[in-house]
Amino acid sequence: MAERREVVAEVGLLIYPDCQLAAVYGLTDLFRIASQWVPYQADHQRTVRVSHWQVEQDDVVCVWDSHPGAAHRLSYVIAPPSIVMPAKMQAMPVAARWMVARHHEGATVGSICAGAFVLAETGLIDGRRVTTHWAFSDELAARYPKLELAAERMVIDDGDIVTAGGILAWTDLGLTLVEKLMGLQTMLATARFLLVDPPRRDQDPYRSFAPKFDHGDTAILHVQHHIHATASQAHEIPDLADRAGLTERTFLRRFVKATGLRPTEYIQQIRMMQARDALETTGLPVAQIAWNVGYSDGAAFRKIFLRVTGLKPTQYRQRFGLRSELSA
Repeated sequence: MAERREVVAEVGLLIYPDCQLAAVYGLTDLFRIASQWVPYQADHQRTVRVSHWQVEQDDVVCVWDSHPGAAHRLSYVIAPPSIVMPAKMQAMPVAARWMVARHHEGATVGSICAGAFVLAETGLIDGRRVTTHWAFSDELAARYPKLELAAERMVIDDGDIVTAGGILAWTDLGLTLVEKLMGLQTMLATARFLLVDPPRRDQDPYRSFAPKFDHGDTAILHVQHHIHATASQAHEIPDLADRAGLTERTFLRRFVKATGLRPTEYIQQIRMMQARDALETTGLPVAQIAWNVGYSDGAAFRKIFLRVTGLKPTQYRQRFGLRSELSA
């Protein structure tokens, strides 16, 4: 006798030009695995129906269905990551209109990584708190200024809108939905089977500093190069302004315009980048690393490191260090 299961939800995965198919098929497998674990964790058997929807000219059509034959009633519509940079992503008005229609029918709409650019075209996240890959956050905010960006978060579940950050955050989003639809025990069993961690809460430990050098301001670029070469040294604003050949007020205005940060913030980011590298690749004590990157006060260094990364230096080394067996 065929096994019968209750379909608790249908997740529709949107296939658009240059999307990451690994996420589409990975999520498909994740929900299937979760459904297989349910009998061991619940009183009755439940499953998630998964369907793939592809943009074809002026329409979006279903191209694969885990439960063919039954009428579709999408509970979730997810735009996966893109494998091209956001600047090269095509405008997708057809996909946007389709997502809006599904949202009006009661589906929760969401995105992973650069899929947020597809979701943003719908206008549904205007005024909403969302996340995307930290490397794309500035561009997303500039292109869609009405949304509220929280790029430090890995997953934001806002009820009818759910967004995930990194390109591999489809595991975090998938497990978040499994927990919601099938319960905590099924989610944990699925994560253990896949050998992945339960959903991560933020991206800060993975965020790296990406300084801007292509802004075209030669005077500021000259100062940037100097700061990078001497980051551990003390830098006073008057000295930096003098190096740029500008007044302090003009220097501060142009530095922020070119880099997006004040000089003190910029120096701090460089120092944290160097500290992270030392924690990842050396066994130096934390106090020595703090001194090497420019902090004579170890407590102040730890406080700043925690604020920037979301982890204490020792916790960061335990998670990312190549020599994690060495204690700081």
